[in-house]
Amino acid sequence: MPELPEVETVRAGLAAHVVGRTIETARVLHPRAVRRDPAGPAGFEAAMAGRLLEGAARRGKYMWLAAGNGEALLAHLGMSGQMLVGDPDRPLSPHVRVRFTFADGGPDLRFTDQRTFGHLMIVQLIPGERPPVGPRQRGEDPPLTPLPRGTVEAASAPAPGLLPVPIAHIAPDPLERDFDAAQFSARLRRRHTGIKRALLDQSLISGIGNIYADEALWRARLHWDQPTDALGPAAVSRLLEAVTGVLTEALKVGGTSFDSLYVNVNGQSGYFERSLEAYGRAGQPCSRCGTPIRRDSFMNRSSYSCPSCQPRNS
Repeated sequence: MPELPEVETVRAGLAAHVVGRTIETARVLHPRAVRRDPAGPAGFEAAMAGRLLEGAARRGKYMWLAAGNGEALLAHLGMSGQMLVGDPDRPLSPHVRVRFTFADGGPDLRFTDQRTFGHLMIVQLIPGERPPVGPRQRGEDPPLTPLPRGTVEAASAPAPGLLPVPIAHIAPDPLERDFDAAQFSARLRRRHTGIKRALLDQSLISGIGNIYADEALWRARLHWDQPTDALGPAAVSRLLEAVTGVLTEALKVGGTSFDSLYVNVNGQSGYFERSLEAYGRAGQPCSRCGTPIRRDSFMNRSSYSCPSCQPRNS
């Protein structure tokens, strides 16, 4: 499932290529794509027509497009969701679930989802903690292939402090400017659970999935099952530095793409896979000490670590 770097890469593309434009039509091609929208496919289509997209924001693995009237188009990519921008006359893929055209006649936006686990829904925005400022506002956009003429550059982000109702409970992620490291540390150390399980808890810290949890723990030299209440302040600080570092580096190269499903709005894959030190490297030598990376079963998935660099009592 896409994690923070992959979702942020898509958000940045949407900010650059659809924000500031008015939707002419929304066409739902598969009802499952809007299954969580109470208005259903027809209601969704009617509600999105004529909307000016005012900004693109993200929290953890969710992104949204502010669409006026205190509402937003909330997107979760699921296992294979893509938000693709391009020539409106290009052939329609059989996996396109929702298509948006724009009043300016320029590039359209297609929500493509091969496995149909992702979804779109119109939601209310409510006051909450400040949403993250993405790379576009920091002047660090990942490079994007130029799109056809008619593209409108990003306008402003949504009003600070507004979050979609369905995800208002999700914790800030470590790349948000308002992320409180001290508060996170205190909450982490009060829990009695394994450290990796805590990193995947989106109510504690958002945006981290299996891949980046393994990579951060490898960098911090911490075992994935070490109890959180046994961590000292120095270990938590080391962990946060590793988490921030791996997410930032992955974001710079468009995230991790093991197949053609995780792509930016132009259909391009990220290449952080080349920099992975632990995840998916079972049996391969650790780049620090040469010990073969170990794979353990974890929550119906896998956890990868170095038995030498990440001892259980680290």
